[in-house]
Amino acid sequence: MRQKGRPILAAFQFLSRFPVRAELDFTPELLKRSAKYYPLVGAAIGIVIWIIAVVASLGLPVLPVSVILLIAWVWLTGGLHLDGWMDSADAFLSYRPREKMLEIMKDSRVGAMGVLACVLLLLFKMSLLATLLSRGLYVSGAAMMTAPVWSRWFMSLAMRHWPTARGGEGLAGRFRGQSGKDTLLATLLALVLSAGLLLLAAVPEWGDMNIIIPMVYYVLAPLLAWGVGSWMASRMNARLGGLTGDTYGAINEGLEAVLLLLACLLFQ
Repeated sequence: MRQKGRPILAAFQFLSRFPVRAELDFTPELLKRSAKYYPLVGAAIGIVIWIIAVVASLGLPVLPVSVILLIAWVWLTGGLHLDGWMDSADAFLSYRPREKMLEIMKDSRVGAMGVLACVLLLLFKMSLLATLLSRGLYVSGAAMMTAPVWSRWFMSLAMRHWPTARGGEGLAGRFRGQSGKDTLLATLLALVLSAGLLLLAAVPEWGDMNIIIPMVYYVLAPLLAWGVGSWMASRMNARLGGLTGDTYGAINEGLEAVLLLLACLLFQ
C-alpha cells in the first residue's frame, strides 16, 4: 500500500463503516495525517445518504424516508459521533467538577441525560430531513451532502486550535500536533467538495433553479460551521480545560443539525 494513501484509508476506517480493506496501525502520526481528509469522508457519507433518499422517495412519503435516512446515517458512522454527543451530555449536564466530568466521559455506560440528548437530537434531525425532502431533491441533496463535509472539517480545525483536556492521554491526545498546512488543506478540500456536491445535487433540476440561494448557502455554511463550532469548542474548553474525543463527536453532531437547519431556512 502506498504511504500517501494510508491517511485517506485511515480517515475512512476511523470515521465510517465503509468497507476499507486495509490493515492499518492507528499510530498518533497516522491519525494526525488522516484528519485533513475528514471532509472527504463526510462527502462520501452525504452522497450515500442522498442516493438512499432519492431511491426511497420513489415509493415512500417524506416522514418514513427521513427515518430511513437517520438509520443509514447512524449506521454509516457506526454511531461514533452520536456516542460522543451522549457522553458529552452526561458530563456537561451533570454540573460536576472538571475531573468528575472527565470520569463520566470515560464511563462506557450512558446516563439519563445522554439518552434524552440523543432522542431530542434525532427527533430534531428527523424533522429537518423531512422538511428538506418536502422541498425537492436539490434542496435535500444540497444539505445532506454538504453538512457532513463542514461538520467534519471543523473537527480537524478543533484539533489544532484547542488543547486536549487530558494532555497526551486519551483519543484526543493522539491527534495533537496538527499543522497550519493540514488545516489549510482540509479547508481547501472542503471548499472544493462542497462546490462539487452542490453542482451534483442540482442535476435533477438543472436549468430550473435559482443559483443565488445555492451561492449564499456555499458561503454561509462554512461560516456557520466555524462560528457555532468555535462557540461550542470554547464553552467545552472553558469547562474541561481542553477537548476530548467525545467532544469532537458532539461538535460534529451539533454542527450537522445546525447546517441542516440553515438549509431549511434558506431554501424556502
